[in-house]
Order: sequence, then structure tokens, then C-alpha cells
Amino acid sequence: MQTNPRRLALLSSVTAIVLAAGGMVGAAAMEIAGPRTDAQAEPQAVAEKMPGAPYLYLGWGDPQSATSVMSETGVSAFTMAFMLSSGGCTPAWDGQRPLTGGTDEQTIDAIKAAGGQVQISFGGYSGNKLGPNCSSPEEFAGAVQQVIDAHGPDVVDFDIENTDEYEDYAVQDRILQGIAIVKENNPDVKAVVTIPTTTTGPGGAGSRLITRAAELGTPIDNYTIMTFDFGGSDMVADTINAAEGLKDQLAAAHGWSDAEAWSYSGISGMNGLSDVGETTTPAQWTEIRDWANANGLTRFAYWAVNRDRGCEGGGVTSNCSGIAQEDLAFTRITAGF
Repeated sequence: MQTNPRRLALLSSVTAIVLAAGGMVGAAAMEIAGPRTDAQAEPQAVAEKMPGAPYLYLGWGDPQSATSVMSETGVSAFTMAFMLSSGGCTPAWDGQRPLTGGTDEQTIDAIKAAGGQVQISFGGYSGNKLGPNCSSPEEFAGAVQQVIDAHGPDVVDFDIENTDEYEDYAVQDRILQGIAIVKENNPDVKAVVTIPTTTTGPGGAGSRLITRAAELGTPIDNYTIMTFDFGGSDMVADTINAAEGLKDQLAAAHGWSDAEAWSYSGISGMNGLSDVGETTTPAQWTEIRDWANANGLTRFAYWAVNRDRGCEGGGVTSNCSGIAQEDLAFTRITAGF
């Protein structure tokens, strides 16, 4: 596994454009559909808001005590990362820590005991992922079901990135069809997809995923875009523009009103310095949060709690933000979503 499993959404967008010009990976999979079931019917008009849930990764970055963070910041939910393959279609934390009996289960149990909620994220930028390793939608859904049965999350987040899942359309379809099975068997568990974006909304493989999910009738509760690695200079404006593009694509694909489309939209940022050196300050993150609240978005996250510590001049690293800030400032802001 790479040191940082979320890398360069911009790279994925550029690659998608190149693939569009030269032939898509797995393009034949666009013909795969399968019957639409009752569980795949269009969702209700307005989606339910989820509490702000920053990513917490126990695989690196000197992770803090989740319950201490809860008591210090008021945050009530975390997105736990990442669920990968330990070989074949067998899930494991980071592909190597045990599904149960280890530090991840202990942390999840502690969060719940403190009254918190848990989202579990599958995939990410790097590592050995379940999407390519599971041979069918049913097998993929079975792997996800093992995780749900083990930990009882409120939300399952499918962080779909890179050439192995995001840009391989056969794998995209496998995941989308697998999500439909997961939702049919677990209607009370919310399903989120988290994808890269450009400053004008998802492009290439991202646009295809949105359209394809609508075609398949996959009951996705929230489409979250990763609003960083743009290479820009105004993170507030870039984030808002990207979210506007997402909303427009969702409205077009599903026939939703703007209000309906906003309610299926989410934002996942990167605190402090991003991979390409952009800066998001606590003041900017507050402005983005307030805008998201005002417009009815229903998911708000950032990468990552591990980095929510000040280290001005420290660069892009796993255990601090690279900027001057109060420790846990971004988590306190996120708790206000």
C-alpha cells in the first residue's frame, strides 16, 4: 500500500480524457445492464442528511484516539478507511489488518459506545481493491456484506478511483450492480460513491459513472466528489463550481430538480496542503461548510483526521496539515455540518 491512498484526482480526470479519445477500458461493459428490481427504483425526492464524517485512517499518520477527538470537537461520525482485498474477494482493513479482532474493530466499537456513527470506506486511490478482485456483482456484494455483518456501519462509502476501478468500466458496472444488491439486503445502510472531479464537475469516467448508475437504477444515497488536487488557487470557488457541476449532472441523469440533486450531493476535501500544493485553510473550510449547509448537500468529509494538526512549512505529510492551524480545527468545523 502506498503511504497516502488518496492521490491526485486530477490525474484520474486527465486519464479519463485520454481514454475517451483512444477507447475506453472495458467499454464493452457499457452494454451490461441486468434487470431493474424493485430495490433499484428511483430514491425518494430528498435524501437524508448524514453527520459530518471526516476520514480516519488507522494504517498510518499517528492516528488519534477517536473518542478523544469526539469529546474535544463534538464530531459524531467518522469515515473509517480503507477496506481492501487481502487476496481475492476477501475483505481486510488496508488489505492486511484483520476484519475483526484488531484495532479497527476496537475503534469502531468505541465510537459507537460513545454515541457516534461509523461509515466504512472501500477502495481509495491505491492498494489491492475488491472491485477488480471480485468476479461478479454478487461476489462483490458478498464481500461488502461480510463487512456490514462484522461492524454494522451506518454508511458504506465506495471510494472509486484510478485505472483499476474508476476507469475500468467493467469494474465500475460490477461495483454499481453490487451496490444494488447490498441496498436490497440492507435497506437501512446508506450507500455512498466518492469520485474524483474537475473544477466543473466530474468528467470522463465520473460522468459515465453517474449516467450508468441512473441507467442501472442503482440506489445510491449520495454522490460525493473529492474537491482537491485541482491545481487551482481559490479552493472555495473551485469547490463550489465542482459541486454545481455535480448537481447539474445528477439532475440531468435522474430527472431531478436542483433541490433533489443537491440532496444527493456531497463534498470531501483535503485539509491544509493538498497533494499538488493547494491550500485550504480553516476559514475556507468553514465557508465551504456553510455553503454546503445552505444548499442542502447531505455529506461532508475531508482527508483526514490524522492530518488535522498544525505544522507550518511541514509539507504534505500523513500526520499534519502542512499549515499553521489549531489541532483538530478542521474536525471541529466538520462537526458543524
